[in-house]
Amino acid sequence: MTLSTPVRRLLAALTGLILLVMYLPLAVVVLNSFNTSKSLTWPPPGLTFDWWVRAFHSVGAREAVITSVQVALASTAIALVLGTLMSIALQRYDFFGKSSVNLLVILPIALPGIVTGIALNNAFRGILGLQLSILTVIIAHATFCIVTVFNNVQARLRRMGGNFEEASADLGAGIWTTFRLVTFPQLRSALLAGGLLAFALSFDEIIVTTFTAGAGVTTLPIWILNNLFRPNQAPVVNVVAVVLILLSIIPIWVAQKISGDTDALR
Repeated sequence: MTLSTPVRRLLAALTGLILLVMYLPLAVVVLNSFNTSKSLTWPPPGLTFDWWVRAFHSVGAREAVITSVQVALASTAIALVLGTLMSIALQRYDFFGKSSVNLLVILPIALPGIVTGIALNNAFRGILGLQLSILTVIIAHATFCIVTVFNNVQARLRRMGGNFEEASADLGAGIWTTFRLVTFPQLRSALLAGGLLAFALSFDEIIVTTFTAGAGVTTLPIWILNNLFRPNQAPVVNVVAVVLILLSIIPIWVAQKISGDTDALR
């Protein structure tokens, strides 16, 4: 399709405007992390690295980062195992209700976070009788992290087809040998991309975490929310937010480079 020059300029202007609306607030957060004013006046009266030093020595921020990393790593590991098994079952085998199961697997990523949080809170406390803890946060995060792994692996399996696996079976290899020597090597990049996306999703999740975290369990997003409106803490929170932005962008960028298929990404 060939577009006229005015239309191309209009589309370029709209794209620039949308990107400006999306990323200008992030730029303000980055600049405010160097703001010399504690009240974050605009424009900043000066620039300083003091807030970065205070954030580095903040015990609460460091513990929150460690908790977020632990939760993200554990939920990503669960998502990699379960998401891979489900995608292989749904892509390689036919059975009654396959379409319904496929819909149920991807549904958690589409549900509002507050609905998922309330449902999991009721399930943990009311049905299972569990005390909210870091374990319940990990399980809660795994429910939606599974979808990212599932989508990436299923897309790769669909492109692979089954010829190599059928050839391996014809040569006498068992299911495990075929998976180890044929299927898994072709899935590695999809697994890495899905795992990085799952880690990023878990690391900055706050709504579901609020409903499933027990006393004393503070992830980095919750720490930011708790400290945002405290006196003299706003600049430090901006520093932590900048770190969180970088930690979220890097895995997604790496995942896109690895997969080479942005359509498969959330």
